[in-house]
Amino acid sequence: MRPLLAVSNAIDALNEKIGYVCNILVLLACLVSAANAMIRYAFSNSSNGWLELQWYMFAILVMFGASYTFKRNEHVRVEIFYLTLSDRGQLWLDMIGTLCFLIPSCLLLAYLSWPFFMQAYNVGEMSGNAGGLLRWPIKFVIPAGFVMLALQGVSEVIKRIAALQGYVTIDAKYERPTQ
Repeated sequence: MRPLLAVSNAIDALNEKIGYVCNILVLLACLVSAANAMIRYAFSNSSNGWLELQWYMFAILVMFGASYTFKRNEHVRVEIFYLTLSDRGQLWLDMIGTLCFLIPSCLLLAYLSWPFFMQAYNVGEMSGNAGGLLRWPIKFVIPAGFVMLALQGVSEVIKRIAALQGYVTIDAKYERPTQ
């Protein structure tokens, strides 16, 4: 179990770094958006490249932020049964849901989105807008984001198996958001 926990820790560390980058991208996206709006209204000048850069940062935030959010146990759950289960029951439900739904779905979506990226890469796809950016790099974010989410799923399954066997104690408590 120790080697598997080392793999889980490595995946967690990678997603922690990705989360840090995503946090910086939130600030950068706000700054680019504000600067672009100020330049557009103050000087009647704008750039499609800056607008597309905002979209690209947002896409990176969504696709890579999902694995970071999953690592932090802050993803959305269906609470109908989850909150009525014991701690062990919640660990089992998390593990089964991740193995049966999350990982296969993410791998399928990564597989299906790979040709979408490769086609854009092979033709050197550019934005159709004047001053726009290359499109293929952002299209790579789609399969890469799903692979990272699947890897974090593997990490979570490893941690839950270890917790069920008594090797580790994990804080997998889900707190219902206040509404």
